[in-house]
Amino acid sequence: MSVWSSIGSIVSSIGTGGAQVVDRLIQLVLARPEGTNSVGFTVAMIALSAKMAKADGVVTTDEILAFRELFEVPPSEERNVGRLFNLAQEDVAGFEVYAKKLADLFPYDHKTLLDILDGLFHIAKADGVVHESEIGYLSKVAELFGLDEREFGKVLARHVRSDGNPYEVLGLGPEASDSELKKQYRREVQETHPDRLIARGVPEEFVRIANDRLATLNNAWSKICAERGI
Repeated sequence: MSVWSSIGSIVSSIGTGGAQVVDRLIQLVLARPEGTNSVGFTVAMIALSAKMAKADGVVTTDEILAFRELFEVPPSEERNVGRLFNLAQEDVAGFEVYAKKLADLFPYDHKTLLDILDGLFHIAKADGVVHESEIGYLSKVAELFGLDEREFGKVLARHVRSDGNPYEVLGLGPEASDSELKKQYRREVQETHPDRLIARGVPEEFVRIANDRLATLNNAWSKICAERGI
């Protein structure tokens, strides 16, 4: 069963929604052992994107298009994806509940949680700016994911401050040695490779964002090399 067929089945099983939507989501995702990571990843992205839409009070066309850039939803499943988005928006549970329970799908897997955060930033900045309310939302999501300030700062720097401090993009400070910076850069590039993302359960469509991430990493590294004469 494909990811989208699984999500369609999940949406059909949720029924009319209500306060238990997030609990039903988790139960239904875990009931599908095959492809649980990719289904869970996609469900988390849809649900948290819906909750993020409430952060600045409006869902823009740009944000919808950005979501479609990340996920090629088959026409036959667009209605189900839209319904899941609406159910998550209407659920009385706050985003904190969603973030914590969806994070439980990926215990001890910070890399996948960082991928989800990366995708949320991609959608948030689609209208040309990441609003303060959205940064606040994403910061809290990162905290609930168990990500530390350095990890959040690294993602924030890629999307909001990509022309600023190149050290933030790599997640290190200017006091780091040339050797430490080079190792960190290579590590980040390896983790950004599409094969690595797919192995973590990230849907193939989503790995398009890896190109943007890699470009930002390369730009940061070039600035550091020029500054240090490496």
